Amino acid sequence: MPKPLGELEDAVMSRIWKWNRPVTVREVLEDLQKERSLAYTTVMTVLDNLQRKGWVRRHAEGRAYRYEAVSSRAAYAAALMNDAWSRSDNPTAALVAFFGMMNEDQRGMVRDALRVAHGPEAAPGEENTPGSAEDGSGR
Repeated sequence: MPKPLGELEDAVMSRIWKWNRPVTVREVLEDLQKERSLAYTTVMTVLDNLQRKGWVRRHAEGRAYRYEAVSSRAAYAAALMNDAWSRSDNPTAALVAFFGMMNEDQRGMVRDALRVAHGPEAAPGEENTPGSAEDGSGR
């Protein structure tokens, strides 16, 4: 399971995910320097660490490297949520508590995600449930 990214690792990965293309240390550094003072070698070390941890892959381009994300931010977030959920001694209670923290828009996103992942039957209480007029069975 992935270990959560550190603060600077997350800042670097956020740019890579946002730009969605191979990037150089210099590009990341220049963007980060809009918010904080960092050395080139610091960003280079962070990218090398992210490459070693499997978050990015790099390709040589002249004397430098270009780095690109191995997976999406959504996949990272999903892995963290799955890890946290699987560590619970009562996963059902953990889900109930998690859903209880959500607002109605977020619960709607969960219903939408279930439909995408498993089809309409995965979201209880929605139209097209077996036996409804919409499912064509007439029951």
